[in-house]
Amino acid sequence: MTANKWFLSFLKKYKWKMALGLLLTTLISVLAIVNPYISGLIVDNVIIGGEFSLLPKLIITLLAVTAVRGILRFYYQVIFETCSQGVLYEMRDKVYRKLLQEDFAFYNKKRTGDLMSRQTGDMDAIRHFVAYVIYSVYENILLFGFALIMIFTVDVKLALCMLAVLPFTALTTYLQSKAVKPAFQRNRNCFSSLNAFVQENVSGNRVVKAFAKEEFEISKFNKENDAFRASQLDASKVWMKYLPIFEMLSNLLTIILMLYGGYMVIQEKISMGNLVTVNGYLWMLTVPLRMAGWWVNDIQRFTTSVEKIYDTYIEEPNVKSPQSGIDRKHFDGKVEFRNVSYRADDEEIVNDINFTVPPGQTVGIIGSTGAGKSTIMNLLCRFYDATGGEVLVDGINVKDLDLYDLRDNIGMAMQDVFLFSDTIEGNIAYAKPDCPFEEVKQAAIMADANHFIQSLPDGYDTIVGERGVGLSGGQKQRISLARALLKDPAILILDDTTSAVDMETESYIQEQLKKIEKDCTIFIIAYRISSIRDADLILVMDNGRIIERGTHDELVAMNGYYASAFRNQYGEIPEEVKGGASHGTK
Repeated sequence: MTANKWFLSFLKKYKWKMALGLLLTTLISVLAIVNPYISGLIVDNVIIGGEFSLLPKLIITLLAVTAVRGILRFYYQVIFETCSQGVLYEMRDKVYRKLLQEDFAFYNKKRTGDLMSRQTGDMDAIRHFVAYVIYSVYENILLFGFALIMIFTVDVKLALCMLAVLPFTALTTYLQSKAVKPAFQRNRNCFSSLNAFVQENVSGNRVVKAFAKEEFEISKFNKENDAFRASQLDASKVWMKYLPIFEMLSNLLTIILMLYGGYMVIQEKISMGNLVTVNGYLWMLTVPLRMAGWWVNDIQRFTTSVEKIYDTYIEEPNVKSPQSGIDRKHFDGKVEFRNVSYRADDEEIVNDINFTVPPGQTVGIIGSTGAGKSTIMNLLCRFYDATGGEVLVDGINVKDLDLYDLRDNIGMAMQDVFLFSDTIEGNIAYAKPDCPFEEVKQAAIMADANHFIQSLPDGYDTIVGERGVGLSGGQKQRISLARALLKDPAILILDDTTSAVDMETESYIQEQLKKIEKDCTIFIIAYRISSIRDADLILVMDNGRIIERGTHDELVAMNGYYASAFRNQYGEIPEEVKGGASHGTK
């Protein structure tokens, strides 16, 4: 399917309304030939012929035609605007739904500002095309054609003289359309780039201020702004080159009429009324010629926007829910990785990962930055698909499970905490919007968030800014944890969730997690030993591989990476701990 066919699939729903609108447009175009004809009759029959009794009838006809044209114009404009808003609504909805289906890989290579441009500026170009350009082009083609026909009925030679201008207009239109398309493509690309830059800097304004880089960012913005201005001016140069030609051609018609038409009146080959009639049709010829250049611009802008939106829309996610996926509304929580590997951009991220976690156990994952800790959890959630091996939940490959059911059974407090511009209650209840307030409060209590929430001026009704602006890092982490706990998941993933909280709060949260571990398999990714030391199984990762595994005591006794991390955080390991650990491994 091409971009234009995709667009027509949305317009097809409104084909009868569009047909009615075009029918009304046709009627208006037909009625447009009446007034110049009557004006000619008034000159020949009333002013020159002296038939004054005809004047009232002719004036009433003029007024009636004008009124009918005004009413019909109102209705067809309403029809086209209604169709444009319907097409825009359905297209925007479908594109947005597709964006939500895209996987992490899609968003890793797309800029937010570019995607926003698809949903705003490009969509508006499509609305403008449906609401105005379609009927405007159609109406003016009819006006031009009807005017020529009526001029032919007055005098063939005069009509042929005016028709001689048409090939030059067609050639100019063709040349402009070829020149303006690449100009509009550059324009839309520069607009998207500028939009992305502004969005990124508004979101990251705290980093800019923290490093006092305002002037640096302004200089970068100026480059983007200059590029956008240059693209606009390049497009304007196309208009500057061709629009004067259209103006000249339209004015040429007036010159032809005045010179040749006037000559024919003098020679008494046509009457003065005929000349007035042709002059009345003149605007029906000149307006299409003047507007042809603008319509080419609008059409090219529309075509470019449709192509950009469609190119975004047709990108298929690598991670899809299977067509006949296994439906399971609740999982037991058994997790198994069998020889799992994952490559991205020819780089090995994780390799040969093997472990099994029975339901209700807690697994701690520790390792250096970039070791692959978060990646294996992303593979469990199917944010990415393993390129080798199998990830199983309750003995079923996650690729065979319904994607919604899988993720609905997993609660995740991510490393990068994202809070919506909503109330604190709304953020916690995101997974269960209709749940009772008591459940929200209980989840907040478990996350040790209730006391600070209640201390806020509006409590749970406090509006947090974008991404949780106004809250500390630890407060945001606790709200994120409460959100994951409220989901009551079969599998809970905590990705460095307590890094910004104090030790007392962390200890409290661990006690609360012990209360649910029988009903929930818990994965804790952490850098602190204190966050995972009580886990049933601890996996130590380095360079995409599991290099150590066991309980806390077993790993300390191994005197490897984990023991080294333990010494760095707690000092030298006491001999009795070593002995106890050694004894525990026998």
